[in-house]
Amino acid sequence: MKFEPLPTIDIMIDLYEKPRTFERFQEYLKILQGDIKGDLSIPISGFNPMAKEHLIDRLKELKNLGAEQIIEETLNDLNNRSFPKNLNRKFKVALNLSDDLKGGWTNHFTSDYDSKFKISGLFNRNFCIPIFWTSEDFTEYTIRERTLEYIFRTIHWMILPKPKTLKEHLEQEIFVANHTKNTGNFEKTDFNLLEKFYKEHNSSDNYHIIFNFFYGDKASASLEFPTYGIVENFSGFDYAVNQTKKNERII
Repeated sequence: MKFEPLPTIDIMIDLYEKPRTFERFQEYLKILQGDIKGDLSIPISGFNPMAKEHLIDRLKELKNLGAEQIIEETLNDLNNRSFPKNLNRKFKVALNLSDDLKGGWTNHFTSDYDSKFKISGLFNRNFCIPIFWTSEDFTEYTIRERTLEYIFRTIHWMILPKPKTLKEHLEQEIFVANHTKNTGNFEKTDFNLLEKFYKEHNSSDNYHIIFNFFYGDKASASLEFPTYGIVENFSGFDYAVNQTKKNERII
């Protein structure tokens, strides 16, 4: 298995420096699809094609930080590891910057969920796109860790494609946490509510239940989704980190 960088920052800066017109949208589609309508040539689906000027500033901030060089170094380090022989594919890794500040059609929570759990189209075309947000601060650590998180989701799909139940979603995120994060400093009591919820619903494939487990009542209510009492300051992603067992790494 090998991961290669696919630069997007300069491409998107060039696009965003053009007027916000229908022609810009058409050019976005041309970059995205290439010469074949409906295809995926360069994976920039996390970008808002009609984003406002602030996105250029944030992209230039990533460029000045050397984000794509950091990603390339991260991939080089990863490619030097020994993968199991049955994991034999080559993926291209492209940074995407999603606008959760002024992007009218980008909801942070649903977009985040889709970028982590609905990646069939990208996976089948050998792409991996780490998502960054206009609302967050960028650091070398964030860029490196975010890249690794999305890579290990891709690797997990090589082993167990497309999670369906809550249990399978959580298993994916435990796998990611095992390979990218230190064990969280949580007390067992922090997760009593999530533990009870998980035991009750782990076999469910209900989107609203799975979404609520990972993002909580506040996010669900903001989208007019059902709420189930997940109101504490710990998400399903934190729960996954708390379940990690470092001796279960595969590489």
